[in-house]
Amino acid sequence: MKATLILANGSVFSGRSIGSTADRVCEMVFNTSMTGYQEILTDPSYAGQGIVMSYPLIGNYGVNQEDNESCRPWAEAFVVRHLSQRGSNFRCEGELDAYLKQYNITGIEDVDTRAITRILRSQGTMNGMITCAEHFSVPECLEKIQAYRVQDTVEAVTRREAQVYPALGGQKLRVALYDFGVKENMIRCLQKRGCQVTVYPAHTPAQTVLEGGFDGVMLSNGPGDPADNVGIIAQIKKLYDSDIPIFAVCLGHQLMALATGAQTRKMRFGHRGANHPVKDIAAGRAFITSQNHGYVVTRESVDPAVAEISHVNVNEGSVEGLKYRRPNCFTVQFHPEASPGPMDTEYLFDRFVENMKGGRKHA
Repeated sequence: MKATLILANGSVFSGRSIGSTADRVCEMVFNTSMTGYQEILTDPSYAGQGIVMSYPLIGNYGVNQEDNESCRPWAEAFVVRHLSQRGSNFRCEGELDAYLKQYNITGIEDVDTRAITRILRSQGTMNGMITCAEHFSVPECLEKIQAYRVQDTVEAVTRREAQVYPALGGQKLRVALYDFGVKENMIRCLQKRGCQVTVYPAHTPAQTVLEGGFDGVMLSNGPGDPADNVGIIAQIKKLYDSDIPIFAVCLGHQLMALATGAQTRKMRFGHRGANHPVKDIAAGRAFITSQNHGYVVTRESVDPAVAEISHVNVNEGSVEGLKYRRPNCFTVQFHPEASPGPMDTEYLFDRFVENMKGGRKHA
């Protein structure tokens, strides 16, 4: 079946339908990863977005339940150059096209994803629409595209009730993890370090956590504009004002910055992929990181009396991490649990564990 992708700038790309045939309007972003399409689709940080995969062959190793990063895919749409019809891998449990249909994700293949990526890089992330209609009006589609807004995404992806994950290999520490769109491997990275992890809904009051006898708090990744989360930011400020060790990633990093007086801005096209070089300033070395964000903490808004910049993006110098003057609090923009290196930046979880061991005693 024919499918058409229309971008907000008026560009039109014709291809073949994959996945659901429902019309879909969303924010179009591109990802440069060569593998990991299932982890990408199930990353809650993609809520409200359509993903353009710049690598041309997608679906070649199929899908399986073990690789899911959450209970379901959150992407609205999927754009690829070529979708493999057969997954070839000993772990394969199904085909990607059937997976997209199962979760009602609208997709399109046989389009020039390189050209689409160049548009999004040069003109910035923009809304788009995929339609399988034989006849449609581009001006009418553009009206729908321009009216679309990504909003209330944290509320959509966060869990409704707290959930406890046991430590692996013997419990040593207890961690409270705020779910703004958490990925499962983030929980596993804590579990295998001897942490019992209690995952809380995004709007959980800080007092609930502070009275819970936890050794530390982790703030997860998540979707959307961080500045929209006014109530959450107020609770994070209360956590910051306590003595509890804190580690925050991606959206959590941005929310902590906002809670302590810094500012964020929307990037032109963001960082999405598994090959972003980041320099750890104190260590004096660079790491290959996995990233998925469209907003960034502005360098000039970071008060040196509050925090120092600990990590920077090697390509363009943007803020990738903050070490706070307040003891035992640090944050990073990238995903240390995603293992593109493959385990280059998991040392940050070790640092968090050491902070918890030495930084706070139970009340």
